[in-house]
Order: sequence, then C-alpha cells, then structure tokens
Amino acid sequence: MEALGLQGLTMIPEGDYREALLESDDFDSRSLNKSVQLDDAAKPIVKKARRLLYRRLKVGVEDGRLFVGKFHCLDKQGNIILYDTVEFRNVSTGAGGFAPVEQRVLGMVLIPSRCRTSCHVECSLAEQLDLLSISSS
Repeated sequence: MEALGLQGLTMIPEGDYREALLESDDFDSRSLNKSVQLDDAAKPIVKKARRLLYRRLKVGVEDGRLFVGKFHCLDKQGNIILYDTVEFRNVSTGAGGFAPVEQRVLGMVLIPSRCRTSCHVECSLAEQLDLLSISSS
C-alpha cells in the first residue's frame, strides 16, 4: 500500500483503509470484524444507500431550485441531507423574463422528500444503472 506523507500526516488512498488499519500497531481487529459483519447483514437497499455516501448529487425541488452537494444521509422519511452544497436558482426579472442563474453556497442542507422533484447521482452510466436496479436478492 502506498501512503502519501504530508508534514507528519498520512493520507490513505480510497479503498486501502482496511489494509492500513491492519498494518497499524494499535489496531483492534475485533472492531473491523464487527463492521464487516454489519455490512454483510445489511439489507440490499441499505447497501445501495451506503454506496451513495460522499457522492455528488443534483437534487431539484418544486420551486425550480437545484441543489448540488455531497450525499451525507437519508432518513426514514426519505429526506436527503447534503453537505458542501451550492444552490442554483433562476431569478425572474420584472418583464417576465429570466436573468442568468444565480448561485450561492449553503453548506449543509436538508431537502424534504415532499419537495423533491428530481435526484441525480454524478457517476458513470454503469454505476447509475446499478444504483437504480433494486433487486430482492
């Protein structure tokens, strides 16, 4: 495993965290085994939601705004929480026309499921199709 050193800090490339934990001296292997068991026992829909973590989502709402941010969580009611979010909205002019899109940085945002009109994940086409297919297996 390659680790990038930065002034005493070690950055671990994505996907190599388990190997890095096993190599560290102060690691308790029981906690890793417990998390692996929890991942294996999770329902397929929960596994798919976990795959969305830290991915960039584009979420549209009823009033025409679009939120672009990283997926943080989804609650039982279907509300989505995004972080590092930017809001895009059309600003109407007095003459019935629309000005260019206005944007502002919001940070963390909760988007209620009742207001959501669209939701898109920024990833490859194959990953999108896999995320959309919900199988009972």
